Amino acid sequence: MNAVTARIAQGVTSIAAEDWEACSGTANPFIGHAFLSALEASKSVGGRSGWQALPVVVDGPDGKPAGIAPAYAKSHSQGEYVFDQGWADAWERAGGQYYPKLQIAAPFSPVPGPRLLLRDPEQAPALIAALEAVTDQSRLSSAHATFIDPDEVALFEAAGWLIRQGTQFHWKNDGYASFDDFLAVLASRKRKAIRKERAAAVEGLTIRHLVGAEISQAHWDAFWVFYQNTGSRKWGQPYLTRSFFDQIGQTMGDQVLLILAERDGVPIAGALNLIGADTLYGRYWGATEEVPFLHFELCYYQAIDAAIARGLQTVEAGAQGEHKLARGYAPVATYSAHYIPDPSFRRAIADYLVREREAVAEQQEYLGELTPFRRGEHPVDPRRPG
Repeated sequence: MNAVTARIAQGVTSIAAEDWEACSGTANPFIGHAFLSALEASKSVGGRSGWQALPVVVDGPDGKPAGIAPAYAKSHSQGEYVFDQGWADAWERAGGQYYPKLQIAAPFSPVPGPRLLLRDPEQAPALIAALEAVTDQSRLSSAHATFIDPDEVALFEAAGWLIRQGTQFHWKNDGYASFDDFLAVLASRKRKAIRKERAAAVEGLTIRHLVGAEISQAHWDAFWVFYQNTGSRKWGQPYLTRSFFDQIGQTMGDQVLLILAERDGVPIAGALNLIGADTLYGRYWGATEEVPFLHFELCYYQAIDAAIARGLQTVEAGAQGEHKLARGYAPVATYSAHYIPDPSFRRAIADYLVREREAVAEQQEYLGELTPFRRGEHPVDPRRPG
């Protein structure tokens, strides 16, 4: 391997957008320069958030980034969706200091995608080695690359990182021309149940899909209320600041899809999505009025409508949620990679992950039998390595 230079940048905003995207590409908005820099500019990360942006960069012979890892120094384990609080407790009971740790992630976003952003794919081992060096030299307890792309699993494994598996529920587009085409592959009972849910959810409401410049300040004001309502119930306080939504509205353009439910012209609920090259990513939802099934309608069914209309292959509707199964979302495997420098602690985590993987595999097999598809129509999980 030729000599390389690795460095820690002072935030995503310190790297030129064109240099970042030469490594990240534009397919997945959550690892794009616009999204990550909006988190910084809006102070959703930095300050007292517990997320300090410290991208690790490997420069190429031309002096420009050949590989970047979106890394953060973390003083807690919130906003990650891969839960390691038990590891932290165990390490601290043994007399260690778990925080700060190094997190390689898209903050607050349980969205699978690349965590090794590579203009030159041959720099992957160097970038992983740089992450290890940052962890070791800073005497951090650990480094965690969460929701990695399945294609990266082998790269991290080769470097000796521990692999953890989880489950999400994604919808796959099998060339459907309409929502009715999708319903046609479901069992009759499930098909009827979904139609009934959709009719009940939208009664008396108007559903609007707004993209890019169609989203006004008033729309963002309404959505901010929805987001705060959900965030305060789920996390105690919302992760994102109000200005974050203005930032992505200005910088991400037609990658932003806001789906609103209105009663008599007044928004009462909304779901925010980001549009990737082949995937619609559902992220945030909230409402000021309780309407049966409206959450399913805006977050799952309207997302399917939008994906079909755009010819997208997948809808990813966030973390967890076995209730998505009955609505046509199938279980898929997700992965994270973990660098634990201390040998004893690493052995303990490795033993735990063996047992956890067995439980996850059993759960996925069980969940796979609960999908609403007619026999022979079950979608295949394309994300499983090997």
